[in-house]
Amino acid sequence: MSAEVEVDQVLVIARDIFSSMIDGEAGFLESWVGEPPVLAEPVVAWVDLRGPWSGRAALRTETPTAHNLSRALLGMSADEEVSDADLADAVGELANVVGGNVKALLPEGGKLGLPEVAAELPLTADAVLMHGVALAWRGRPLVVEIWALPTLDQP
Repeated sequence: MSAEVEVDQVLVIARDIFSSMIDGEAGFLESWVGEPPVLAEPVVAWVDLRGPWSGRAALRTETPTAHNLSRALLGMSADEEVSDADLADAVGELANVVGGNVKALLPEGGKLGLPEVAAELPLTADAVLMHGVALAWRGRPLVVEIWALPTLDQP
């Protein structure tokens, strides 16, 4: 089975999440203009989807942007230090919500794993990038990816 998720749907999901969870209003998350960004000091958060279709929803950004997202999501002040635990909780929750929305679009559902956060996205050799949506949050680079991971398929 293949994912029935279109790139436009990924963009809508991301915009809805950011307007409701991060910014409180629409307009701060837009499509990236130009070549997809190369991320310095990357942070990636992901959640696996298992079932008739298995894959991974991932959110990539740079560490300073991940700190700003964490502050916004957790209601912290602009100068407040973000701990590793706060960063993992915040960007992990964003990936979790993206994954949950992607799962809702699949005709046969499945199960959502727990969010994980690291500097790199671990992928198997059979991983296939279904969608990579380059975005700009308040001018900062952010990429939402949907991967098909056949090795996660369950009977």
